[in-house]
Amino acid sequence: MYNYQPIHLQPKFSIITVCRNAQATIEDTLQSVITQGYHHVEYIVIDGNSTDGTLSIIRRYQERIAHVVSEPDKGLYDAMNKGLRLATGDYVCFLNAGDCFHEDDTLLQIVHRLHAAGLEELPDVIYGETELVDGEGHFLRMRRLSTPEKLTWKSFRHGMLVCHQAFFAKRTLAPAYDTSYRFSADFDWCIRVMKQSKVLFNTHLTLIDYLSEGMTTRNQRASLKERFRIMCRHYGYCSTLLMHAWFALRLIWKR
Repeated sequence: MYNYQPIHLQPKFSIITVCRNAQATIEDTLQSVITQGYHHVEYIVIDGNSTDGTLSIIRRYQERIAHVVSEPDKGLYDAMNKGLRLATGDYVCFLNAGDCFHEDDTLLQIVHRLHAAGLEELPDVIYGETELVDGEGHFLRMRRLSTPEKLTWKSFRHGMLVCHQAFFAKRTLAPAYDTSYRFSADFDWCIRVMKQSKVLFNTHLTLIDYLSEGMTTRNQRASLKERFRIMCRHYGYCSTLLMHAWFALRLIWKR
């Protein structure tokens, strides 16, 4: 049990949940947010005009949600852009249906880590660890890619080392998602945020329980192709090709 003390840094978090036909998973996510012990939270839910019971579940928690939008969209990242436009917090965090904060006091733990670090101003990015869980919320494993001690925009040359859900960006630095990418716009978005950032803060906390069967997981090959294009865009074609050749050699060596 943490012995919390009053702190001077009290950022407001805009938590954005995007969903469509997610009645099997949405309630766990909603409860994960509204039960947070830290109360400087703006919760935004963007529903893609669900045809199952998703919206009725959301409505049960309406009083604890700042904005609920339910309408057709042009895909996941279009919906996420809608959430960004509504956000007013210091930080934005995307927690989609099935994903949950690791603990009921995760946000409070983050803020106290900021205080313990002696920070006088809010960092540009806050990040941490992610656990992969199954549909029942049971622990499967930590993410295969390990979170770096020091994160920069160049870190993602080695892949998406920080899960998107465990990446809290200052709202003022958060651009719109590039909707020309169907599966990996979050990878591009994180790099663009980090390129503008000076202070990236490692909480050394497990922040997120990530449902392992996300859209990117189901479309892994298409996602990897998009990530290659994104890496070429930010790091150059030759550098990206060499890095992938190194990945292939390491894989062969391990086998």
